[in-house]
Amino acid sequence: MPDNLFAALPHLDAQAAEQVDDLLSRPGLRIERIVSSGQASPEGFWYDQEEAEWVLLLSGSAGLRLEHEADTRVLRAGDHLEIPAHCRHRVEWTEPGVRTVWLAIFYPP
Repeated sequence: MPDNLFAALPHLDAQAAEQVDDLLSRPGLRIERIVSSGQASPEGFWYDQEEAEWVLLLSGSAGLRLEHEADTRVLRAGDHLEIPAHCRHRVEWTEPGVRTVWLAIFYPP
């Protein structure tokens, strides 16, 4: 029986931490499912990762900010983008009251 990305999604509120599940990990490759609902990166915090990341928004919506861009990108279900290694970025917001589900693939630059 195959696994399902939408099975056993947590019920979150804005005060709960987002949930990150490792779906697959191999040398040089990591795939995560991230579920958030009203969460955002802490004030002043920027991700700065060794790996490149390809992210796909499966459901919900979110605001993603890349440090070198003036505007926040609004992502909706089906939107995806590649984030190069060491491209500082942050989650400005995720849709409150809705489970925002991300698929994130990390790989060497």
